[in-house]
Amino acid sequence: MPAPRSAPRPLRDIAVVAFAQTDHRRTSDELSEVEMLMPVLHRVLAQTGLRTSDIGFTCSGSTDYLAGRAFSFTMALDGVGAWPPISESHVEMDGAWALYEAWTKLLTGDVDTALVYAYGKSSPGSVRDVLTRQLDPYYVAPLWPDSVALAALQAQALIDAGDTDEPALAAVATRSRASATGNSHAQLRGSVPRGEHAVRPLRTGDCPPIGDGAAAVILAAGERARELCERPAWIRGIDHRIEAHGLGVRDLTDSPSARLAAERAGAFERPVDTAELHAPFTSQEVVLRKALRLGEGVDVNPSGGALAANPIMAAGLIRIGEAAARIGRGDSDRALAHATSGPCLQQNLVAVLEGDPR
Repeated sequence: MPAPRSAPRPLRDIAVVAFAQTDHRRTSDELSEVEMLMPVLHRVLAQTGLRTSDIGFTCSGSTDYLAGRAFSFTMALDGVGAWPPISESHVEMDGAWALYEAWTKLLTGDVDTALVYAYGKSSPGSVRDVLTRQLDPYYVAPLWPDSVALAALQAQALIDAGDTDEPALAAVATRSRASATGNSHAQLRGSVPRGEHAVRPLRTGDCPPIGDGAAAVILAAGERARELCERPAWIRGIDHRIEAHGLGVRDLTDSPSARLAAERAGAFERPVDTAELHAPFTSQEVVLRKALRLGEGVDVNPSGGALAANPIMAAGLIRIGEAAARIGRGDSDRALAHATSGPCLQQNLVAVLEGDPR
């Protein structure tokens, strides 16, 4: 196997200095997106002592399709405070991609701090139907294959290739939800029944919970990060790549884009001790473990991952936040965080975070 290429060194040292998230719920009908988001924003700012006016750049991630109305993200700005005018942007993606944009903004040197947030309310509608809007609009979307059916295709391909089986997938689900026992933000805790087949070979226990939630992080550059946080989680590398749109031209048992993103982020230069994987389905963890070369010594999804709480559009950002929080607490020194979007791990973002030497 050829030696991995060295990742380019970022132009500035940038770190995650604060992270907050909601107590994710299966439904929050009584709350608007703003009411769900505001407590999270208050908590993440309070961790650093910053005010909204101290933030140099703000970026958010959400989707109008989930909200059911155009430009829905503008309403969420009421929770941030858009007056006096702020420097703000938005991505129609998981908040992990909003973090990537904010990281890029900080690299320019124009600002030293950034607020990134993401939110999603899945409970009002059918997420399985909404996510079909990501598919090829000519050949695939008209067939309405939902997200669980497509994940089942990937799981069956893995089983046919001998990479896993149903008991192994059940073990992934049990471990993830047991890890979430101490996480107050998770919707599910402890072991859950495998359940009936949702779409064969996936059972209900192999699938993520549907629920509402939000998350936010604060980024800071250089010495400003050390002023705001006792142990910043430095982003040593971050990259995102995409697979071909057509499912029929992909090998669903592998994820070349995740592997390339990890390589470009520097994940293979030295071992990591923690990996937070955005794997909503148990079969996707199998693919990612292989693509990201995660051995038995790596603590995978100690937070419980997306199998314990999966707020659409925030779950990827939460993986970065959870990895950063472990570094801040001293539970990890070098962590990999992964986010995905699209069917069968179509788009993949990988970040490598490190704490200062102890």
